[in-house]
Amino acid sequence: MRKSWIGLLALVMVVGLVLAGCSSESSLEQGEKGKNEKVKIGLSISTLNNPFFVSLKEGAEKEAKKQGVELIVADARDDTAKQLNDVEDLIQKNVDLILINPTDSKAVVTAVESANKSDIPVITVDRESEGGKVLAHIASDNVAGGKMAGDYILEQIGKKGNIVELEGIAGTSAARDRGKGFHQAVDDQKDIKVVASQPANFDRAKGLNVMENILQGKKDIQAVFAHNDEMALGALQAIQSAKKDILVVGFDATDDAVKSVEKGELGATIAQKPEEIGKTAIEAAVTAAKGEKVEKFYPVELELITKK
Repeated sequence: MRKSWIGLLALVMVVGLVLAGCSSESSLEQGEKGKNEKVKIGLSISTLNNPFFVSLKEGAEKEAKKQGVELIVADARDDTAKQLNDVEDLIQKNVDLILINPTDSKAVVTAVESANKSDIPVITVDRESEGGKVLAHIASDNVAGGKMAGDYILEQIGKKGNIVELEGIAGTSAARDRGKGFHQAVDDQKDIKVVASQPANFDRAKGLNVMENILQGKKDIQAVFAHNDEMALGALQAIQSAKKDILVVGFDATDDAVKSVEKGELGATIAQKPEEIGKTAIEAAVTAAKGEKVEKFYPVELELITKK
């Protein structure tokens, strides 16, 4: 009887060790994510207080639903510290991949590196990260878009006159690249002068206030290039209140901006297609989650929108 109990106990211990060995093996050690397991993707977005990023989020959500993946969205509200906390929270939720739309390209490096340490792939969206390991980047060619805007302004004002530049949030790749492209177009023009380059942080109210201040000091202005439509619409409001006739060109082709262009108020806007950016980001994330190769850069087509 005693021998039977000893034999039974030994059998239970062996089975237990086998089960323990199986359960301790991670899903990564077992191979690619199981076919029946739902892919979980985190999206840390800079702000949802901007129509462009709302459209980007909606594009991502539509594609996530189509692909049958879970998407967790976190709004950083243009706060770099909150974005870092949001990414840490997504890491704790064991997402398979994190899409990051940085509030600040330099400040976001800490968040990217945190995901790297947790072996969670990162894909940046619209704005780049200045450091950390990034699997892919999805965005429009902002340099080309800035040059497109600059070339259009030169054409409309006859390559002669004074231009104001309203800059986006300092430290973002979008502001840097759009400004770079714009200056590629206008800096070599002998009869063109950029009389003011001031940040308005991609915000309509700030665009209004900054433009009001510029108009008080600069009376002879032919055109304004704003790094996004929100600032462009704010600048347009200031110009209309001052009863001035100044060409304003924005960037993003938000609904409000396109309507303003069609009314003949805003001169033009560069269509960056945010929904397509969000859609492409999910497609790349799902491809990566399946263990398949992704490209380093996914360019999304740009288009100049003028009055029809």
